[in-house]
Amino acid sequence: MEKIYKCVLSLNHYGDLMNALKLKLSMIGTLGFMIMVSTLFFTILLSLTGAFEIYTLALFVVLINVIQWLIAPYLIDAMYQVRKVSRSEEPELYEMVDGLSKKSRIRTPQLMIAKIPIPNAFAYGSPLTGNRVAVTTGLLNTLDNEEIEAVIGHELGHLKNKDVQVMMFVSILPALLYYIGYTLMWSSAYSRRDERGSQGGLALIGILSVILSWILTLFTFYLSRIREYFADRHSASIVDEGARKLSEGLAKITEWTERTKGYLKNHHRLSSLKALFICDPDSARRDLMELYQTQAWKGDRELVTKYLSRKLTIEDQIAELFSTHPNLVKRLKALQELA
Repeated sequence: MEKIYKCVLSLNHYGDLMNALKLKLSMIGTLGFMIMVSTLFFTILLSLTGAFEIYTLALFVVLINVIQWLIAPYLIDAMYQVRKVSRSEEPELYEMVDGLSKKSRIRTPQLMIAKIPIPNAFAYGSPLTGNRVAVTTGLLNTLDNEEIEAVIGHELGHLKNKDVQVMMFVSILPALLYYIGYTLMWSSAYSRRDERGSQGGLALIGILSVILSWILTLFTFYLSRIREYFADRHSASIVDEGARKLSEGLAKITEWTERTKGYLKNHHRLSSLKALFICDPDSARRDLMELYQTQAWKGDRELVTKYLSRKLTIEDQIAELFSTHPNLVKRLKALQELA
């Protein structure tokens, strides 16, 4: 029996490694495809147009995005009333972050609290500020300590995998293509009549550029969803019973997000941060309706169990294509496999 038990454990471990490998290959393949397509497009574009003007525009867009990345933490702190927390103010929370950072083998990030009633958390930072992990007041008031621990483990996974830097890089590509395409269409529309014959080709390139930017944006969303899975796996690996705790935390965050948003007049401002959040606030209504259909309100574990029994519809799968986060049912099922 002992040999059979060890064999089963070995097979489970092998399956877990294969799932992780599939995620890693999918992520690398998506990133490589985006770089290959954008590089090919820019090569063709520079060969058909005045290289200096396009190069100047590209350099300008890249610089704007880099500057935005560098100063973004200051803007986030100002817009969402984020403040640094000392060990004396929140000793238990501080110990959580410190202990999980050691398990993650990363430098302990600055602990921040955002004055936002919606329960959520996010990791951010830049070379100017260093890495930061922020939890909202809504999260502290809604989740149990064990669920908060799992959420923090997820955010530390983003920092360990350098998701902030990776997503900043891939987000530049669609923005670059969009602004180049928009500029080419604008210049061709207002060119002189005797030049419009030659400008027609540039207008076509501009339209193709904008279309390609939309396509790459979808791939950016896909890459973001993959990285959410990796962060979930990281939390499950460093937190005791992390898969269960994170599953319950995600379900409760979804429930309370929609309830809290109903009382907020300016909740739409949070949409600009949704790519950083552990859950997408914009999809909370759809996820909550699914939760209501399960009629699972007896307890945290029952809520997750009932939710896992749901089947994804075509509408769910289409909606996921335009989201930075995976569908919650799929996410919970992936955590269940880890558990």
